[in-house]
Amino acid sequence: MNDPGFMVRQAMTDEDLDGARKVIIRVLEEDLKTGIDPAYHSDLDHMHEVYVDHPRQAMFVAVDIDSGEVIGTTAIREDGPKSPPHPAWLAERYAGDDVAQIFRVYIASEHRRRGAARALVAAAQAFVAETPGYSTIYLHTNPEIPGAEKFWRSMPTVEVYDDLGIREDGMRAIHFELDIPETS
Repeated sequence: MNDPGFMVRQAMTDEDLDGARKVIIRVLEEDLKTGIDPAYHSDLDHMHEVYVDHPRQAMFVAVDIDSGEVIGTTAIREDGPKSPPHPAWLAERYAGDDVAQIFRVYIASEHRRRGAARALVAAAQAFVAETPGYSTIYLHTNPEIPGAEKFWRSMPTVEVYDDLGIREDGMRAIHFELDIPETS
């Protein structure tokens, strides 16, 4: 395999967490056109507590080897979707502490199509597989983000629900489960 020019690691330092926050905010502003909404992005103000201090949660970063810059992120959190904005039955389905939710799969636009998202998701899946008590990986994506739906459908996912035309806020989400890899 060719060297992709980046490395993936669990974000444990302030430098990695700050770099992750910058990428996330940039994608929220450029792609989602929302910016930070405290109702959905409170983790960004408490990243060390959420992703380093909590043993069942983690943030992963893809770091450009040449520049040392964080170019992409993903995270695992011990929770499922919230209602609202998602349907109550969906929140109930994923309410247990055996659910890992994959969050914040964001890649800076100039670094897309290099394999960073796949590598980050693989690191998150491995973390879940190695963390006792998880039986499900849940995620949702906004298909309005260029490439997001295609990316998740290319992974070992199973679609659970597409809320097209249902949400009052006008946003759309497709909900999936992602395979947990076997550990050896």
